[in-house]
Formats: sequence, C-alpha cells, structure tokens
Amino acid sequence: MKTKIILITFLVLLIPGIQLNAQITGKKILVAYFSHSGNTRAVAYDICKKVDGESFEIKTVKQYPADYNTVVKQAKQEQKSDYRPELKSRLKDIRQYDVIFIGFPNWWGTYPQAVKVFLSQYDFSGKTIIPFCTHEGSELGRSVADLKKLFPKSHIREGLAIRGSAAHNSDRQINEWLKKLKIIK
Repeated sequence: MKTKIILITFLVLLIPGIQLNAQITGKKILVAYFSHSGNTRAVAYDICKKVDGESFEIKTVKQYPADYNTVVKQAKQEQKSDYRPELKSRLKDIRQYDVIFIGFPNWWGTYPQAVKVFLSQYDFSGKTIIPFCTHEGSELGRSVADLKKLFPKSHIREGLAIRGSAAHNSDRQINEWLKKLKIIK
C-alpha cells in the first residue's frame, strides 16, 4: 500500500503544467487575496497550488453584505470617500517573499479598499507583483495602472482577469497565464 501511495505521489508531481520554471524556483511566493463571494478565493487557491506558494486571505473586521447590489453600492461609496476598512490580521513580514500574487474582485474598475489597506501596510520595493481578479465584465480595469502608481519600485507583471461565473472552472486559463509568464512549464 505504501508503494502505491508513493508511486501515485510521484506521478502527480510529474504531470506537465505543475512544475515550476527555473526562473521562479527558489523564490518565496505569496498569494494574497480578498474574496467577497468565494470566486477570488477559488482562483487564489488554484494559483497557490500551482506555484507552491503560501496563501494569505485579506479579511475585513466588518463583513461586507452578501447581496450583490448592496455590496456594489457600498464599494462605490468606499472608493469615493477613500474609506479604509479595518483588517482582521496582517502578515508578520512581507520581506521574506520575492513574488506576490495579489487577488481581488474588481469593484468599480480596480481593487477593493480592503486590498488598498493591505497594500499600504508594506514596502513592496523590489518585489514582483502579479495581479489577478474576478470580474463581471470589467476585467482588470485600471487596477494594474493603480498598482504601478502605488509601487513604482516594484516589477508589476501581466495580470489575469477571470469572469466570476467561471472562477471555479478556470484551471486551463490559469495554467495558460502562468505558462505565458514563464512561472510554470
């Protein structure tokens, strides 16, 4: 039985598309994400597995409303007033990570204010930042431009936008994106 388990584990590790590229091997990877409905969480989980990264969920102290229209209205008001929601926790040390994936639902053309608060807590100078988002038609919007403005001393890579309704079936799209970025083979 042990032999079968070892063999299966070995075969899983050899499956094409899950090997890290030499360009990323040896680098510490973080997948930080904020998820309202679970769509971004599903994408983040898939990316984390593929890149052998550590995950960190950005959570607010006060939960957002479950109703889509209500949360959309609230998100617009938060952006307009530059509201900074309190986060439940923070990373002890961002310096240990070389590559940071940042995931979020696209709210009004960019990342939610909770992500903005998370990003403002750390120095990302010299880090590689790779954004990904779930959306309902606006793709990445201006989020990449916002990241470049916020972190001029970081290397911002091409992001990935996945329609929210496809988030739980986005394996192929994620693989193609990670291969294009030369993160996996």
